[in-house]
Amino acid sequence: MDGGSTSATADEVELTILMPCLNEAETLAACIAKANGFLERAGVRGEVLIADNGSTDGSQEIARSLGARVEPVAQKGYGAALLGGIAAARGRFIVMGDADDSYDFSRLDSYLERLRGGAQLVMGNRFQGGIGAGAMPPLHKYLGNPVLSFIGRLFFRIPVGDFHCGLRAFDARAIRSLGLQTTGMEFASEMVVRAALAGLRIEETPTTLQKDGRSRPPHLKTWRDGWRHLKFLLMYSPRWLFFYPGFMLTAVGAGLGAALFPGPLRLGGGVTMDLNAFVAACFMIVSGVQLVTFGVLSRVYAAMTGFLPSSPRSEALERHANTDRLALVSLVLLLVGLGAFGFALVSWAQRDFGQLTDPLIPRLVISGLALVAVALQTFFSAFLLGTLSIPKIGGTRR
Repeated sequence: MDGGSTSATADEVELTILMPCLNEAETLAACIAKANGFLERAGVRGEVLIADNGSTDGSQEIARSLGARVEPVAQKGYGAALLGGIAAARGRFIVMGDADDSYDFSRLDSYLERLRGGAQLVMGNRFQGGIGAGAMPPLHKYLGNPVLSFIGRLFFRIPVGDFHCGLRAFDARAIRSLGLQTTGMEFASEMVVRAALAGLRIEETPTTLQKDGRSRPPHLKTWRDGWRHLKFLLMYSPRWLFFYPGFMLTAVGAGLGAALFPGPLRLGGGVTMDLNAFVAACFMIVSGVQLVTFGVLSRVYAAMTGFLPSSPRSEALERHANTDRLALVSLVLLLVGLGAFGFALVSWAQRDFGQLTDPLIPRLVISGLALVAVALQTFFSAFLLGTLSIPKIGGTRR
């Protein structure tokens, strides 16, 4: 750890103002001055901590000259820098924000007030506080942030309107207990999602965003980092990634297949749905069952490893979805599918394998083969689940 000066000893520090830094010489001094000004004005025992991610422009010297403490973080990445800073912070509470002078570190009163009131994570909301001209690209302002924030609220029921605000505050012990791991820009999503899943008290406060003071392009890459955020949200929500699409496909396919099984379905306007539509319905069922199977595997595995917290539903799923039961289900489906296929084959043979006029026979062939495919999927998924359930050698299953 690189020791700079601090306004309080480790036992006295209430607030650490943490800034990740990678070549921020143009704006770092202004950010530190505002942070020090807040600590002095508010009478808060605190420190300014710079998590330096390998700056080569003299940012470290600037920070030390203004009384900030510098923590070198060798591993590259926004999340890596913040993880290093959070580990090194001496404060009971931490406020984190970018060192590009886009956030106002002199106005942290509402953050600290909410932390003192019991909040464990306080998110800033730039849309409520105000976004200055040119501070946020239109694509981020009107598409990226609103869409990702909506997905976060939908998937995880998190009561925040600005999911990716970089100025946020938290109880250091509570956030450290989450075991955050991501090293890139998706760290911002991981913190909020893991906090919500752990049942931490999350609040929101308006904040402002101004155009940053750098002459160089930002580290954020719109499409790359947007995809990393979206990918993280999907990976942490097996329900929305697998279960809901799978159930929808299965239900629609089953309904359409049931309507078409007796024969062609004539709709208005001279439109008729026949065998091709029935094939599509069976394909939807096969695909839907596969997605549901993926959902079962991922949720059970996530509960086993602690990747996601256990819930009554996940515990019930873990109890009932085991290799033996799934293998038995696959056997029943296989027998039914082969039975349907065999009946159709015998019926066709009785017609000397000639032209089929009965619409039921090709439907029995297709549905039988679909059931066989589902049975095979279920059977091998059952053994994959069993493999995932094997405890590691020398370790125990969590």
